[in-house]
Amino acid sequence: MASPSQPPRQEIGVGVFLVNGNKVLLGRRRTPVGSGTFALPGGHLEFGESFEECAAREVKEETGLDVTGVEFVMVTNNVLSKPKPVQLIAILMRAALVDPGQKLINPEPDKCDGWDWYDWNDLPKPLFEPLETAILHGVNPFASRLGQ
Repeated sequence: MASPSQPPRQEIGVGVFLVNGNKVLLGRRRTPVGSGTFALPGGHLEFGESFEECAAREVKEETGLDVTGVEFVMVTNNVLSKPKPVQLIAILMRAALVDPGQKLINPEPDKCDGWDWYDWNDLPKPLFEPLETAILHGVNPFASRLGQ
């Protein structure tokens, strides 16, 4: 357990804009950091893992969905104060479903209340801070950097 004298920590996470038409997949967080906010599927970058590998792994672990066309969108840098101070560096990626008919599941109900598709122009509130930061910076998860 961390002692009170330890300095705040930094974490690197990968979030995935999973797009389907004009909708994105969001879930309400149940974890201490960002509890009650709506967030993209994603999680911690493992040592030696590429951003693309992390994005595909996290989406599969959290939703049961397989993705394709994973690509970089942007980076956010947020200092969160609750429950303990943490600097969260979020690598935001975008991806498409391999099979739009694949069943969406919630295998980690202790971490997420459930997943749903939300219209980009009518997102639920409150948003997880890294997602809110991306939106304030004009992110467009529907525009491919690679011109696909």
